[in-house]
Amino acid sequence: MAKRWLELLRENKRVAIVAACTIVFLVLLEDVLEGGLIKLDEAAYVLIVEHLRTDWLTPIMESISALATPVTLLVMLLLIVAFAPGRRPGACCALNLALVVVLNQVLKFLVQRPRPEGFRLAAETGFSFPSGHSMAAMAFFGLPIWMVWHYERDRAVRIGCSVALAALIVAVGVSRIYLGVHYASDVVAGFCVSLAWLAFYTRSVAPLFLGEAPVREAEAKNSD
Repeated sequence: MAKRWLELLRENKRVAIVAACTIVFLVLLEDVLEGGLIKLDEAAYVLIVEHLRTDWLTPIMESISALATPVTLLVMLLLIVAFAPGRRPGACCALNLALVVVLNQVLKFLVQRPRPEGFRLAAETGFSFPSGHSMAAMAFFGLPIWMVWHYERDRAVRIGCSVALAALIVAVGVSRIYLGVHYASDVVAGFCVSLAWLAFYTRSVAPLFLGEAPVREAEAKNSD
């Protein structure tokens, strides 16, 4: 029975990802709409703001947070155009980012959660939930993870790039909590929305830009 469930999960992993992300997002949204801080926010504040903040770490966190700003993302987009695999990786990533930014603004307008007060290290405007930097990081850097994993033949390169980009996504989220411009629930919700979005985008849209992924030798042997 357990083996069968694992097989079903592998065969429907996109559905499982979307379902899990949706559930987490809705649970967080319900707590946010009820007002006040939730336990996740309080725990993250104690761990990250009270215990991690130091004079030497703050500039590093500011630099990490800047990785999800428009100027930096534009530079990285140009790098993707130059080096990423597939037919039109730049257009694929640009459309993905643009749609996620629109989605983030819509969600922020609907929820209208105020940003944290009293412990900010950076000036920010607009609403807080979900975190725009976190959504942009997950969408923008998550798509290259999928691209490299599906189009790169070298296994070491696939694993190395995926781990590095995944760490970068998490670091951007942590930096937003550290700087006091977002609650942890904003960050987690942003990650969930963009991860669910990527499950759809990489299935329905990305292949139109990038073409079919090459069949690797191991996969060909398994199919035989």
